[in-house]
Amino acid sequence: MTIQAVFFDMGGTIETYGWTPELRIRQTAGFQQRLAQAGIHLGLTDKQLYEIISAGLDAYHQVSLQSMDEFSPQRVWNEYIFAACPVEREKLDVIAEDLMFFIETRWFQRAMRPEMPVVLETIRSMGLRIGLISNVNSRTQVPANLDLYGIRAYFDPIVLSSEYGRRKPDPAIFHYAARLANVPTGECVYIGDRISRDILGARKAGYRLAVQIRHDYEHGELDEGATPDAVIDNMTELLHILKNEMGGSISTRSNANQHRPIMRALLFDAGDILYSRPERDRNLQEFLKESGIAEKKIPEATVRSFRQQAFHGSITQDEFRDAVLRLYGVNDPEQMRRGKYAMDEDDNSIQFTQGVRETLLTLKENGYMLGIITDTANPLHVKLKWFENGGFAHVWDSIISSQELGIQKPAPEIYAAALRQLGLSACQAAFIGHDVEELNGAHTVGMKTIAFNYDERAKADFYIDQFSDLLKVPIISTNSVSLIGR
Repeated sequence: MTIQAVFFDMGGTIETYGWTPELRIRQTAGFQQRLAQAGIHLGLTDKQLYEIISAGLDAYHQVSLQSMDEFSPQRVWNEYIFAACPVEREKLDVIAEDLMFFIETRWFQRAMRPEMPVVLETIRSMGLRIGLISNVNSRTQVPANLDLYGIRAYFDPIVLSSEYGRRKPDPAIFHYAARLANVPTGECVYIGDRISRDILGARKAGYRLAVQIRHDYEHGELDEGATPDAVIDNMTELLHILKNEMGGSISTRSNANQHRPIMRALLFDAGDILYSRPERDRNLQEFLKESGIAEKKIPEATVRSFRQQAFHGSITQDEFRDAVLRLYGVNDPEQMRRGKYAMDEDDNSIQFTQGVRETLLTLKENGYMLGIITDTANPLHVKLKWFENGGFAHVWDSIISSQELGIQKPAPEIYAAALRQLGLSACQAAFIGHDVEELNGAHTVGMKTIAFNYDERAKADFYIDQFSDLLKVPIISTNSVSLIGR
């Protein structure tokens, strides 16, 4: 195993920051000017406005900590900060991003760690990719500060919660960043200052290393949940960690390459392979029965069309549910809420395949890369939460979702996306699935195929009856062979 990418947090990591009430009250005069230019006049003193903004930001922060959703600046200003103020929503929406940028830049004293340029240049000279993952409500603050520090060119990708819609420690945003970088999560390093966000999130996503850098800032929150691989005070210490990791990999890679098995990755379909839904649509049918519309027939072709749109990410899962319920004649807001809740309960009523956790952990311990290629309307964070509950969320080196890519199996591009992230050719990976077309799609791109829980017409290179039988498939070795240099 080696390292291919190094991802950084922004605030508290690349830069230090702090603030005082006096600073914020003083800067609020400029905030008042921006509101006035937009035709918004609240008639508040700077101190009163400071207190309203602070209370609203704190309220939103508490919500985001629980949900890990990152709302738009428009929603934050309208629903949390100025919810009780007589502000025209249309005027506020126009300047919401500018106001959040002002808060992020003027309400804090920020300074780049002075060693960052040398550290970044050294990491780049080591042949490693450099990226950034940051929790921030503004879409413009992080790029602007990187430009100000003269280091923006080092970072690709730059992943912001304001754009992705989910916040650390959700492992989904870490997976998303690794996919954009075309690097397996198991070959990524993450550096951040917060255990509860940075270290925990990187751990859940299966990153190779999670390094904490100390930042002297009293945030008033418990900072726990995981143990970092290392704790540093100066970013130059990171270079020693990276060199030690890469040195170990490089020294053994040539010998390992001579003897490693050709098969290096196993890519799984998700539904009906890793889990199933024995009582599919039970809650929805109960809701329809209670509502007196259970007997209504709806066109399957229309439902299938909506589902395909959700699978492609052209409509959200919520919009899909809305469309299906309207086909049944549900229009009342309360009934719509109950119907969506029933559909959500059905979606989350999964049963893990017997032996899935133990088998996946064994494969991982034997050095195999593990990935998922899934056609789904579920956002990635939903599935990762299921897997976390099952005890195997951390094993995935790649998760390719039709909703994020906008393509479905058996299109060759979706298999190619997984192979590209893992850095493998098709002959080095096997696909485990049940659907005839999806197995054929994997075979067409050159992958070995393993059929499980399969359709009668399914054609594959190998067939298994129990999930644990994967460990007996001839192309898979479970003799603790290390696949170094993957």
